[in-house]
Amino acid sequence: MPKHSPTPFHRRKSTRAALAAGVVTALGAGVLFTQASASGGGAEPPTAKASAPVRAVAAKVTPPTANRQFDYQIGSAYTPPKNVGIVSRDRTAKPAAGLYNICYVNAFQTQPDALDWWQRNQPDLLLRDRSRKPVQDEDWGEVLLDTSTADKRNRLAKIVGAWIDGCAKSGFQAVEPDNLDSYERSGNRLTKQHNAAFARLLAQRAHAAGLAIGQKNTTDLLPERKTIGFDFAVAEECGQYQECEAFAAAYANRVYVIEYTGTGYSRACSGWGAKLSVVQRDLDVSAPGGSYRYRAC
Repeated sequence: MPKHSPTPFHRRKSTRAALAAGVVTALGAGVLFTQASASGGGAEPPTAKASAPVRAVAAKVTPPTANRQFDYQIGSAYTPPKNVGIVSRDRTAKPAAGLYNICYVNAFQTQPDALDWWQRNQPDLLLRDRSRKPVQDEDWGEVLLDTSTADKRNRLAKIVGAWIDGCAKSGFQAVEPDNLDSYERSGNRLTKQHNAAFARLLAQRAHAAGLAIGQKNTTDLLPERKTIGFDFAVAEECGQYQECEAFAAAYANRVYVIEYTGTGYSRACSGWGAKLSVVQRDLDVSAPGGSYRYRAC
């Protein structure tokens, strides 16, 4: 979501500041939808079963093609517009037939309706403050996952890794783990290095399953992209916040840009539309009808 996000599905810190400034006054009831409910599947608790260890040799991984028309459907899946070749959908949705599919996974924070599961089954994997209360991303009703130790990262990787394996089994070709920048909302309880180390485990898991893996936002971690193992980037509002150049240089134009304002879209298209995949979506990333908006340059 813009925080890089506007709904619980995408997040962008700079967008949240814009919301506070009145750029967007209302997001509607869809803001608190979860991954599962948004795709019509009902609440789905995290996978509790420990999954198999990462294989020593990764399967063949094919990253998405640069500057191919893209659609961002993490809020609700629908028939892609004509000429779309790449689509991102929630992990609970089915891939779009005949297209390159990216699987959205909320990897660094809980979904709001899954918090009870975490509290009952893995309470120590929730980041907590000095009073032992869960640390929450209040804008989106999501509790941060605790990536601060190697043991916790390994345990989290078993849970999230099972989701990634599920993406591969469903037929996706890539995965985008969201909330890489959760350390920015942790009150200094997490660091960039903690999340980079966890992202490295997820990249190993994705590659072992034959999936490419995308860096979601967070220009601060571009220098670590090769160490982590990212193959491409999904960048929310890089036009709005003048970050497209950094992502384009880092990923040889394999960057899939989502803008939510006309200003950001125009800026991204004029500066990068000939090189990057740029779309404008409505804040609820909804299906056609109502507030739906989609255009590509």
